[in-house]
Amino acid sequence: MATSSNTEYSPGTVVKGKWRNNRFVIQRILGSGANGTVYLVQKDGFRDNYALKMGNDTLELQSEINVLTALQTVRKQKDKEEGITHRPYLLEVDDYATQTRDIPFYLMRYVEGMPIHWFIQKRGNEWLGIVGLRLLDKLRDLHQSGFVFGDLKPENVMVSAYGEVELIDYGGVSTIGRSVKQFTEWYDRGYWNSGSRASDEGYDLFAFAVLCIHLLHKDALKAAATQHLPQTRSKSDLLSLVQRSHRLKPYASWLAMAIRGEFEGSTQARDLWKQQINKPAFQHQPTIKTPYWLRFAFTFSILLLCGVVYLALR
Repeated sequence: MATSSNTEYSPGTVVKGKWRNNRFVIQRILGSGANGTVYLVQKDGFRDNYALKMGNDTLELQSEINVLTALQTVRKQKDKEEGITHRPYLLEVDDYATQTRDIPFYLMRYVEGMPIHWFIQKRGNEWLGIVGLRLLDKLRDLHQSGFVFGDLKPENVMVSAYGEVELIDYGGVSTIGRSVKQFTEWYDRGYWNSGSRASDEGYDLFAFAVLCIHLLHKDALKAAATQHLPQTRSKSDLLSLVQRSHRLKPYASWLAMAIRGEFEGSTQARDLWKQQINKPAFQHQPTIKTPYWLRFAFTFSILLLCGVVYLALR
């Protein structure tokens, strides 16, 4: 079996599984990277959408499949304990037999939504609290399964219209204790000279903190990342940004702990984030101002009532 494929297939291409014989019709490309290409597909004869990933490397793709399988095992156990059922993420694994080679692929449920930075921009900064909590839930589940996500960045976090969160690219996932397989500079602990690139829970939490800064202060983060030489860059640059920011103030203590690497693990970090967003400061609702015309109408009706009463008592 060949180990790689760099071909991108056009809409209308039918991908037939070699072993299961299921047929999937490509609708369009969802994304392409070092580990493979993800397509939006429909099962032949049906209208439901799925995401199908073809791998550039058989071993790398199998590593992703192993991660997803482990996550589903943990999820099933939690569903059993909580009495609920979640749809599985990994649906099918097979090979696509072309004329020249077999290309491995796996089928996932399609996550309808938008990248987290688009979601926050569209829906408002106040959504960071609940969306952040759901992302931390995902990271905690991954860590409890023995893995670190590694390449945490906005493009890899999809948010539905209702604020549900999914991680969508597991190509950078590493086993805890090993080196991080993939990373993006801004979110990388090593880029800021703030720790190693060893796969531990703190690596993902650091990246999560930088992601929060990116969502609310992208320009300031870019400035902090480029104002120093690589060897003089440090976590102090990030901490200073957090301390100065009015937008980040509600999250400042949490972000500082994540940047300094002070959390014992993702469970503690997730619980503290939840406590933070449940504080009264996060519960206030914006004041609704009464329209001028309504205040005028109310005042006029009171005056009219007084006039009627006056005439009745004369």
